[in-house]
Parts: sequence; structure tokens; C-alpha cells
Amino acid sequence: MSKSLTHIDLDGTARMVDVGAKAETPRLAVASGRITMTRKALAAIRAGDAPKGDVLGTARIAGIMAAKRTSDLIPMCHPLMIDSVNVDFAFEEGAIRATATASLTGKTGVEIEAITATSIALLTIYDMAKALDKGMVIGDIRLIEKRGGKSGHWVAESCQA
Repeated sequence: MSKSLTHIDLDGTARMVDVGAKAETPRLAVASGRITMTRKALAAIRAGDAPKGDVLGTARIAGIMAAKRTSDLIPMCHPLMIDSVNVDFAFEEGAIRATATASLTGKTGVEIEAITATSIALLTIYDMAKALDKGMVIGDIRLIEKRGGKSGHWVAESCQA
């Protein structure tokens, strides 16, 4: 096996990367995704009239909780002491966009935590609104920006000015 594969040892066995010698630096990651739905479902969520209650409030809490539990879901993720997680929503034409921002000062980044927060927030919207629209589609989940660590500052190409 190649020494360049960070999560595979020389025998080809999966392993967690040792970050013990890395310097602690401020790190931040932003991820985004969207869920498309019918006008009826979108209007009910916007008005706070969904059958299960406060869809976006519940989705925000679920996203934050998911970021904190990412290492329980993704096998090689390090458990992190996250300083902050924010999950925000924006209404778009026929959709709701979720954007999660995670930050910490540590030895490894929070990209997977931000992506997990976004994903679970969107899944929660689906769960909370499925009585209104079972055909909702979740997509466009991606890393938008990351800061800190060896690779420095990165912004997705379509997001650069």
C-alpha cells in the first residue's frame, strides 16, 4: 500500500490517523445542502403550520447534535471538542437551504462535522414534513469553505468571488 493513503497502514489495514504531533490551530468549516419540496410543504414550514411542529427549530437542534456525534457515525473521524456549531436555513425557490458552520481550535479539521450537521438537518426537515410531501429531494450537500490546518484556507470554486 502507498504511504500516501493516510487511513491505510502498510499492510492495507484501515487505521485512524495519529494527529498527536500536529499543532493546534483555529479551524472552521462551512457546508451546505438543500431540500426541494412542493409549494404546499414549503408554505407550511414557512408559516410554522407543519403537522409535527417547528420544522426548522427541530432541524437546527438535530444538526448541532449530529456535528457533536460525528465520530460515532464516521469510523475514522476523531472525536472533537467543537467550540461552535451553527445551522442556518434560507428559503429558496421550491427549496430550503441548510448551511452549517463548525469551528474549533484543534489538531484536525471540522469539515465532516459541518457536512454531517447539514445532512442531518436536511433529513430532519424531511422527517418533520413527510406528511406534507413524501417526494422531497435532498441534494447539493457539499463543503463550501474550510480554514486552518496544513492546507490553509479553501473555498469551493463556485463560491469564490
